[in-house]
Amino acid sequence: MARRSDHTRAELERMIVVEGHKHMGEVGFARFSAREVAKRIGYSIGTIYNVFGNYDRLILAINTRTFKLWAEYMRTELANRPGDRIRVLVEGYFGFAEANTNIWMAIYDHRLPPDETMPEAYAEQRSELTEIVVQEVAAVLPEAARHRAPRLARSLVATVHGHCTFALNGSFALLGETEPMETALARVRESLAAAAAETGKPIP
Repeated sequence: MARRSDHTRAELERMIVVEGHKHMGEVGFARFSAREVAKRIGYSIGTIYNVFGNYDRLILAINTRTFKLWAEYMRTELANRPGDRIRVLVEGYFGFAEANTNIWMAIYDHRLPPDETMPEAYAEQRSELTEIVVQEVAAVLPEAARHRAPRLARSLVATVHGHCTFALNGSFALLGETEPMETALARVRESLAAAAAETGKPIP
């Protein structure tokens, strides 16, 4: 087993998050084990809690890494697929979730205790994904409606998330819906069109 002096605190934090993220991707939130992560990196479970403080902070760090990777994925999709950027956003949401189901679901499976707060650094990293959506929504709205982009973007994310969750957990299949992604895209377009209509100017 490695000695605590073998790595700096920053190195340990990165090792734990990277290996914890890998483990989360393999087994999902319900079967995630901090002890297994400690075993994989060659340190004791106490070392993990010395670095992160508690289990919830460890999960926050792992889930925040997912947000970072997700934002990078969306930026790459937008850069490599010119044209209909709203479609790219919706398809990118589904695509990331389908390719990384365990780590994606862990974001929503984990709940912070009432007395635990999100570290500001984590909140800032997580907001990058939302900001991508806000920017793309603002870009397609008429100028008079662009002030609504942040609130509208959050609502659209919720809409797409619901469709994506139902698609992945089989609920849409039970309901007979065969094209959940296209259905989500249609709802997004309807919302954007409605927001634009209030200004009297259609979306370009």
